[in-house]
Amino acid sequence: MKERAAHPRPLCSKFHRASELIGRRWTGAIIFVLMEAPRCRFATLRKEIPDITDRMLSERLFELEQEDIVERTVIPETPVRVEYALTKKGRELAAAVDAIGDWAKKWIETDAPKAAVSKTSARRKSA
Repeated sequence: MKERAAHPRPLCSKFHRASELIGRRWTGAIIFVLMEAPRCRFATLRKEIPDITDRMLSERLFELEQEDIVERTVIPETPVRVEYALTKKGRELAAAVDAIGDWAKKWIETDAPKAAVSKTSARRKSA
């Protein structure tokens, strides 16, 4: 068994940047949907991700495109069709997404009332 150091090691800047990028609201859901359906149109993504707004979906897709995780393909038809897909870099997230999914199945209660979460947050703030 691996022993823990007396002092935690410093936070890796690459790990921190990756967790901030992938941990942004809706980003994980977008990546998850694109892993399930390799090419998606905007409307399909919006339909598959409940409660996301058009603006937020556009922003997140743009961010993921800038990070080379998602590619945007314009198909010159009438009307013009735009499809989104994961790049090789994006597909490399499969193991991490699967691990989070496995962890969530084991530890996250879908029936947990939202009030319990906000009470916990309130307790942390007052501490």
